[in-house]
Amino acid sequence: MAKPVVVVATYSIAACDLEAGQWGVATQSKFLAVGSVVPWAEPRVGAIATQAYANPRYGSEGLALLREGLTAEQVVDRLTSADEGRDHRQLGVVDEEGRSASFTGEECLDWAGGRTGPCYAAQGNILVSAATVDALAERFEGSSGALADRLLDCLDAAQAAGGDRRGQQSAAILVVEKDGGYAKLSDVVVELRVEDHERPLEELRRLYRLHEALFGETPREEWLTVDESLADELRARLAKLGYEGDLEDAFNRWAGNVNLEERVDGVAEIDPVVLEELRELS
Repeated sequence: MAKPVVVVATYSIAACDLEAGQWGVATQSKFLAVGSVVPWAEPRVGAIATQAYANPRYGSEGLALLREGLTAEQVVDRLTSADEGRDHRQLGVVDEEGRSASFTGEECLDWAGGRTGPCYAAQGNILVSAATVDALAERFEGSSGALADRLLDCLDAAQAAGGDRRGQQSAAILVVEKDGGYAKLSDVVVELRVEDHERPLEELRRLYRLHEALFGETPREEWLTVDESLADELRARLAKLGYEGDLEDAFNRWAGNVNLEERVDGVAEIDPVVLEELRELS
């Protein structure tokens, strides 16, 4: 009996923001845990999406080729030419300079195809129509701001245009930047996955809002000066929550316990996001 083919029917966009030094991938599929297969990225190297009858080795091997200096198009050619299953594969690559390439094998199920442009490669298979991939591309081309926000907007636009004709199940986003992650000791800016959900894009948005509340950055000029009145408020609210003693020590202990330590830098000034959270909890 022939082995059943497991198809990662999905749409995705691999992209970069050269000015910010970020590369990333966002994807949605009628497939369990799409984030475990499709997205691959490495800062100052590139981003890769591998799907359809996916070959996960395209991710690790593709990044290795990009690391060697091959262009996105060369990586696609190298990976697919060496793969006997290429007619069932789909692949999108963006390299360190923002050059892009997309590949759709001849046996991928309709609708299947891709679009590329500066700093992005968009692709999908088993879609309602080409409009899904067109929406990915057009939303990216017409957007600005943080790469993660743009990628999430692209997914929403693609779904609104029809999406995967089998429906929705999982979604994921991965964005990397050299030393841009937790405590500046990680390259992962954001990596969120919705493994199995009726409305995965809505759930991915919810998770992203939580991520930004904990790990986002408020411009320093928007932080509030902790004057005597605000310091008294902080002491009172912290004490109500069981954090007493020296203000800075109590504040740091509370922030650590609610996972806001990345938004704290002493008590001379306070991030308004942190102050709002303290007020809501107390």
